[in-house]
Amino acid sequence: MFGIVRPCSHRLGESLKAQWMAHLCGLCLALRRDHGQFARIVTNYDGLLISVLTEAQAGAVSGSRRTAGPCALRGMRTASVAQGEGARLAAAVSLVLASAKVRDHVADQDGLLARRPVAAAARRVAASWGRAGEHSGSAVGFDTGVLVDAVDRQVGIETLAGPGTPVLMVTEPTETATAAAFAHTAVLAGRPGNAEPLAEAGRLFGRLAHLLDAVEDREADARSGAWNPLTATGTSLAEARRLADDALHGIRLALREAEFTDGTLVHLLLAHELRRSVDRAFGPGEHHPHPQKSRGLLPGCGMFLLLCCSCQMCCASEYEGPWSRKKREGCCNDCDCDCPCDGCDGCDGCDCCCPCDGC
Repeated sequence: MFGIVRPCSHRLGESLKAQWMAHLCGLCLALRRDHGQFARIVTNYDGLLISVLTEAQAGAVSGSRRTAGPCALRGMRTASVAQGEGARLAAAVSLVLASAKVRDHVADQDGLLARRPVAAAARRVAASWGRAGEHSGSAVGFDTGVLVDAVDRQVGIETLAGPGTPVLMVTEPTETATAAAFAHTAVLAGRPGNAEPLAEAGRLFGRLAHLLDAVEDREADARSGAWNPLTATGTSLAEARRLADDALHGIRLALREAEFTDGTLVHLLLAHELRRSVDRAFGPGEHHPHPQKSRGLLPGCGMFLLLCCSCQMCCASEYEGPWSRKKREGCCNDCDCDCPCDGCDGCDGCDCCCPCDGC
């Protein structure tokens, strides 16, 4: 799994952990049901936020859950999983963005993709995912063209960017894409008044995702000579941190303007966990003097399947990310981390209930 919002089970608590897993499994199964077993490889933590946001606004209506059969990632246990339009929108967004990512790797001739037969196979996979995402998006009234356009514009912007270019010009396509996806959850939930604040929250989330990815990859990109938005534009870590903190604050303000049936999980993920993600990226623990080189696309896919089949993504106390090789924690594993409200500065005046109320 990949993504910037990676909560651990201890901070979630039993109730919110069950909700979060329901959306994670719901996204994975929506991909398998509509697009085949291999499509599950694009399941990611950030994509499930679309499903979470949809249900938080609409509430747990009849038919929004179903009992899924045993799965290796759940230790061969059954589970109640999310289904419906929120999960399908999350699947559509995940597929289209994964398709764009594969095309980008092919264009850069990364690793094995420098070989023509492998590149040709990857292009076919990317095209298939793109069509599948477009079909799923259309089924829930979402035009995935805005995502494709954002990805296409990203290439041109990065080509023209240089020292002195505002880094927010580089993050704009990502911001636009996530804003559209977040806003459409309001349409699916029947809360059109939420579209504007959720578009703002999505825009700032996209900014954060782009910035944190750039920060975490900065040293590795420098060694390999790969393009990095911070290095290319001459943006310092201090300035990147300022922009990240501003985005965090803006997301919290935007969420206060939206109406939720139950916003507890949304608040935990987009307020508390996002703050932890920023701290991880900029803190000393994320930068190592000799980090390992990331795996290429296909070796990473192979490692992903190995981790899935061995249940490490679910149950391991720690495992190595299939592509990034960064240390991850199994999504069902308990830990000894702090209380989720430890040092919280964003709960006062918030309409959401804090998950640690009274702890």
